[in-house]
Amino acid sequence: MRWTGPDGYWVSDDRSLLDLARVHKWLSTESYWADGRSYELVAKSFEASLVLGLYGPDNVQAGMCRWVTDSSTFGWLCDVFVDANERGSGLGSFLVRTAVAHPAVKDLRQVLGTRDAHDLYRRFGFGPLTAPERWMERHG
Repeated sequence: MRWTGPDGYWVSDDRSLLDLARVHKWLSTESYWADGRSYELVAKSFEASLVLGLYGPDNVQAGMCRWVTDSSTFGWLCDVFVDANERGSGLGSFLVRTAVAHPAVKDLRQVLGTRDAHDLYRRFGFGPLTAPERWMERHG
């Protein structure tokens, strides 16, 4: 599917359009959550996810995000990233708005983690976990 956004930007869930080398560079060198992540791990994680790419009017990839989901009950929004040169014009909001409304996840319980973008995600209905005392974590 393809969704049209501001100023000729668009989002697609067609994974064949992804520039994985560019995605790997963003995640492994410009994100705090995936610093140093290998190309192989990025490729494997994107293979197993619902991925949305953000593209400019020139069709060059400008950002992306992915859902880890069973497409039935639960979706985890992660790896949300917009190229530093493209920030500040609402593209992150367009990407997240499109992601949370995607037909494969729009009716699911959606979660995410963020260090510094709480205000952005609140605009799309995200808030604190309802029962954080029920959630646990294990590091592999």
